[in-house]
Amino acid sequence: MQKFDVAALLNFGKSLLTSAGLSEDRAQDVAEVLLEGDLLGHTTHGFALLPAYLKALVDGSMEKQGEPIVVSDHESALTWDGRYLPGPWLVRRAIALARQRLAKHPVVTISIQQSHHIGCLQAYLKPVTDAGFLILLSCSDPANRTVTPHGGVAPRFSPDPFAVGIPTNGDPILIDISMSTTANGLCHRLALAGEKLPGPWLVDREGKPSDDPQILFENRGGSLLPLGGLGLGYKGFALALFVEAITNALSGRGRATGVKRWSASVFLQIINPKSFGGREAFLRETSFLAASCRDTPVPAGKPPVRLPGEAALARRAEQLANGVELHPTIMPALVPCAEALKITLPPAR
Repeated sequence: MQKFDVAALLNFGKSLLTSAGLSEDRAQDVAEVLLEGDLLGHTTHGFALLPAYLKALVDGSMEKQGEPIVVSDHESALTWDGRYLPGPWLVRRAIALARQRLAKHPVVTISIQQSHHIGCLQAYLKPVTDAGFLILLSCSDPANRTVTPHGGVAPRFSPDPFAVGIPTNGDPILIDISMSTTANGLCHRLALAGEKLPGPWLVDREGKPSDDPQILFENRGGSLLPLGGLGLGYKGFALALFVEAITNALSGRGRATGVKRWSASVFLQIINPKSFGGREAFLRETSFLAASCRDTPVPAGKPPVRLPGEAALARRAEQLANGVELHPTIMPALVPCAEALKITLPPAR
């Protein structure tokens, strides 16, 4: 894999986005969020998304200008119509507004309908936990149906990721999981490479488990299994219904309205522990549990228990110091975009 300087890669991404029509501030937000995805190791949800984002800007399916429409505003609970504006820019604005309103409210919840794709959820968490707040973030794509309900053989909903950022006295706990066995992006990457998944995480239209991502494409009728797979998928299915409720249903626009455009229904909630049992008590509890989990005995020769986000934060620190290691498929996919927009490729380290 090639390594790239962080600043050079960020400037490259921003230049592509501004050349495709985004303003400087919006391009900065999108490029930073995508780069953060790669820094954390989410290689299907970082710069790998740039070609699709650029195409959406060019064909108009991602809006370039204007502001979100306020559907409702009750101070601590509000809803926006995102108007298919860039998802990373919208979510960052929502987070900033929620943090501002925490000065008056213990909890602020923002629901967004018709956002464009928002990238890697874990990429938004650390700035909020660094400020001492608890953050919940989730999204669903109402136009996407790739995951089957437990016991089914036809797709009905999207992978439905859910992320939580939990402050501690040390590194934060950064949870980012989907309610499916795997992500659409990984399946697409492996299908293009002619490779298989690590396990039977899919089901074909006859109900047979499969590790072949090809069954998801070209009308072959395959589906992602819910989190838990064939045996315990009822748990992932139940959690997916929860995500669908807080994203599509709360925002007021989703599957029942027949959305066909690539988009995201977003749920954001930020909680100030100071307004509940107190900040010090909160950090005492989260830090105690984190330390207790790390100290759990493991079988001989096995690595220690690792908390959610621990490996991602270590990877992020290493790449900030030594360069970003992009997946081998990413830069070749960006070459035609750079040529079309007349942007110079960043030099590899």
